[in-house]
Amino acid sequence: MAKLDPTKMKDWEIAEAAEKDMKTVYQQAEELGLEKMELLPYGHYVAKLDYMSILNRLKNRKDGKYIEVTAITPTPLGEGKTTTSMGLIEGLGKLGKKVMGAIRQPSGGPTFNIKGSAAGGGLAQCIPLTDFSLGLTGDIDAVTNAHNLAMVAVTSRLQHEFNYDDAELAAKRLKRLDIDPRNVVMNWAIDLCAHALREIILGIGGKMDGFMMKSGFQITVSSEIMAILAVTRDLEDMRARLGRIVVAYDKSGKPVTTSDLEVAGAMAAIMHKAINPNLLQTLEGQPVLVHAGPFANIAVGQSSIIADRIALKLADYHVTESGFGADIGFEKFWNLKCRFSGLVPHCSVIVCTVRALKMHGGGPKVAPGQPLNRAYTEKDTALVAKGVGNLLAHIETVRKSGIAPVVCINHFYTDTQEEVDLIRKEAEAAGARVAVGKHWEKGGEGARELAEAVIEACEEKHKFKFLYEDSLPLRERVERIAKEVYGANGVSYSLDAEAKAKAVEKNPELSKLATCMVKTHLSLTHDPAIKGRPKDWTLPIRDVLLYKGAGFVVPVAGAIKLLPGTASDPAFRGIDVNVKTGKVQGLF
Repeated sequence: MAKLDPTKMKDWEIAEAAEKDMKTVYQQAEELGLEKMELLPYGHYVAKLDYMSILNRLKNRKDGKYIEVTAITPTPLGEGKTTTSMGLIEGLGKLGKKVMGAIRQPSGGPTFNIKGSAAGGGLAQCIPLTDFSLGLTGDIDAVTNAHNLAMVAVTSRLQHEFNYDDAELAAKRLKRLDIDPRNVVMNWAIDLCAHALREIILGIGGKMDGFMMKSGFQITVSSEIMAILAVTRDLEDMRARLGRIVVAYDKSGKPVTTSDLEVAGAMAAIMHKAINPNLLQTLEGQPVLVHAGPFANIAVGQSSIIADRIALKLADYHVTESGFGADIGFEKFWNLKCRFSGLVPHCSVIVCTVRALKMHGGGPKVAPGQPLNRAYTEKDTALVAKGVGNLLAHIETVRKSGIAPVVCINHFYTDTQEEVDLIRKEAEAAGARVAVGKHWEKGGEGARELAEAVIEACEEKHKFKFLYEDSLPLRERVERIAKEVYGANGVSYSLDAEAKAKAVEKNPELSKLATCMVKTHLSLTHDPAIKGRPKDWTLPIRDVLLYKGAGFVVPVAGAIKLLPGTASDPAFRGIDVNVKTGKVQGLF
C-alpha cells in the first residue's frame, strides 16, 4: 500500500487509495479457512457468510478471546470508538494474531446527517467505504420492508374490519381482531433523519384510501426487527421472535401480534438473507463482520450475536463494538447480549480522548463547522482533571461485571504528555490498564501498545457476573441500573409508566423479559446537556414499551425521540459521485 498521510488526506481519500490494494473476498475466505459454499459473494470485495454451515462445521472448535470496545460518554468532539476498534484489530494483526472484528452497519440517518458513516478514521478504517456506508448488501432495507409490512398488515386489517361485517370478513377468510386504532404501538420505519415524519395522519381521502388514524415514523435502526437481528441465534429463533412482535392492542386491551395478523411468515421471508453477516476488512486486510445496526440510546446497540459466534470460531481474538458509552452500550452488552448469547468476554476497552475529557470538565461548547476553542488544542491539565471523573465512572461500571478494563487514550497530535500522564495515573489507580493508541495516524503499528495491553488483560483471571438476576422485578432492575451504572440517587415514574411497570411485574410471561433502557447517550443522566459525572439527581421514567419479539421491556428515560432530526449543515451536502470514475466522494 502506498504511504497514506491522515494529516493531509480526508478519510474517504484514504479509503479510496487503500481500496486499490484490498484483498478479494476469495482471498479472505482462504485465509479464514472457509469452505467454498460458505462464502456468498456480493461482488469481489464484500460477501455474506453462511452462518449455519460455518457454526455447524466448527461447533467443536474452541472459541477465541472475546474483546468488547466501549467508550466514555460521547461528546461532539468524538472519542473514535470505531477507529479504535479497527486500530486494535490492525494492532493484533501486527503482532501476528489471527483476529476478526464485528461492528454495526451504519444507518443512513447519521451517514447523511452529522455523524457520518462510522467506518473509523485515518489509518484505522473499515473498507470498502462506499459499500459499508451506502446500503451494503441490503440488510437495513430488509428490516425497513419487514417492519413496514407489519404496518401494512395492521392498517389494511383496520380498513377491512371497518368496511365489512363479520360475514363478509369470514368470506374473505379473515377473523375480526377488533383492533383499537388509538392503540397501534408500531410506527412506520425509514432509514433517514426525517423529523417531519415523526407524527402523521393516515387515510386522508376516500373510503378506499385507508383507515384514518394518527401514526408516525421511527428510524429503521430503532425497529424491534433490527434488535431481533442483533440478538437472534438462528433462523428458527428469528422466525419465532418475529411472530411475537406486538403491533397493536384490541379494544379490550389484548395484544395483537404479527402472528395474529398472519404476516410474520412473510416478514421472515424478507429477512431470511439478512441473517447472514457481511464480510469486509480493515485498511490492513483483517476481516471485519458488519451485521445489525441498532442505536444504543434507543435500542440494544450491538452488532449481532451470530457475527460474534462466527468470529470466535474462526479467530484467536475477536473484537466486538458496543454503541456509545459504557453506561449504555456496555451495560446492554453485559446484561443483554451476553445473557442472550451465553458468551463470556475476556476484556473491555474503554476509549477516551484528552479533548473529550476536557469537555466533560466544563470546556467550551463546540459548534459544528467552527474552529475548535484553544482549550482543546493547548495544554490544560486542570480541565482534564475535572473531566476525568467521567472516565472513572465507566471504569467502575466495567469492573462491576468482573471484566478486565483497558483504557485506550485515543491520541491526537495536540495532546501533551502531561495530560496523557494524568489520565494514565487516574485510570490505573481505578484498576484499569492504560495504553496510548496512535492508530489514527499510524494504523496497526500505532496500536501495538494497545494490542499488547489487551492480550495481557485477556489472560487475567476474572469472574463474570451480571448486574442483576432474571428474577429481580422490573422497577428494582431499573433502580439498580440507575444507581450503579448511571450514578443516580433514585428513579421516578410518570403515572402511566408506573402503571405499565406494575403490569409487567404482575404478568409472569412479561416479567421474565430483559430490560433494555432508553436514555440519551450524551450524558450519564437523562439530560444531554449535563456532562462529566453528575451527582444528586433522579432518573425520570416517562414510559415503558414492550418489545416482546426481541424479548425486551423498554423503560424510556427523558425526552428522547425515535426519529432524529436533520441538522442545518448535513453531511449529504458534501457527498457526490465522480462521473468520470464512478467513485463516491465526500463520505466521512
